[in-house]
Amino acid sequence: MIPGTTGRFACGGLWAELKTLRLAQQICLAEAVTYRQREADKPFLEDVLKQPDLENAIFVVSWGFDVPKLVKKLKSLQVVYHAHSANYGFKLPAAIPIITVSRHTLGYWGQVSPHSLIYYLPNQISDEFHDCHLDRDIDVLVQARKSSDYLLKELIPALRSRCKVNLIDSFVEDLPGLFNRSRLYLYDSAQYWAEQGVTEGFGLQPMEALACGCQVFSSVNGGLSDYLDPGFNCYKIAGYSKAYDVQRILRALESPNVEPLPESFFAEYRTENILQRLNVILNDLNQFFDFKQEQDKPIEPLTKMRLTRLKMKRNWNKLKKRLG
Repeated sequence: MIPGTTGRFACGGLWAELKTLRLAQQICLAEAVTYRQREADKPFLEDVLKQPDLENAIFVVSWGFDVPKLVKKLKSLQVVYHAHSANYGFKLPAAIPIITVSRHTLGYWGQVSPHSLIYYLPNQISDEFHDCHLDRDIDVLVQARKSSDYLLKELIPALRSRCKVNLIDSFVEDLPGLFNRSRLYLYDSAQYWAEQGVTEGFGLQPMEALACGCQVFSSVNGGLSDYLDPGFNCYKIAGYSKAYDVQRILRALESPNVEPLPESFFAEYRTENILQRLNVILNDLNQFFDFKQEQDKPIEPLTKMRLTRLKMKRNWNKLKKRLG
């Protein structure tokens, strides 16, 4: 389920969600349903909810800020949350399984929803993202969206007089081609996600750049920490000072000390592995939803009140032990 596919809804998160949908369509019947914007070629949620036999359908929600409202609307149906970013502040009942796109988000929901079924299904890196071994005529590539003020207003101006910098602030038709023309890619999203109050769910662009043979200077916040390893497969951006960053970037352009990554590094994120994992997850979900219809009593949730009682009990037991 997606709010829409055009206008303000068009973004990296939407493309990742639609990629996952296309993978699911190789395994089972699946289609995109919009719920904010009516689109001629897609079913609309309000119309879908009027159809019979919905108990045999699974509704996948993913747009973080909309999830609580959607879960309430779909309360009597089978719902799965496809979790990208974390820290939206809502909780989910154990009846709603969670599929996470990064181990970072997996750990978050493992803590927040300890009694939910939780799975890890990384985002797909399409096969067109690979090293074509072309001549690279761009020294430094930056995409403006999600970039920090430091990167745009301080680091890039300092680099422009020393090397060829290409700043992209619009949609790119051939992103694999652009990465293959670039020697080094800068990505700094920590400020953006701090302003949003949620976390970087996965961070596709640094992964795609690495797959195309770019060296990467990146922040390592949120889901980026799943696969970025500063000093070994990337460099940490915004390291101590602007002057130090400039020195490290120029040195990396002259003589990189990060080895090119083998294709085996990307196997976890390629189509074959994700299809295998998705097949296992969907089979598991079907078994769970068949069982859930028996209305077995769920495990008692860790509500604030229950946590307070548990802490009081633990403190009381400590006190009794001390008293002897």
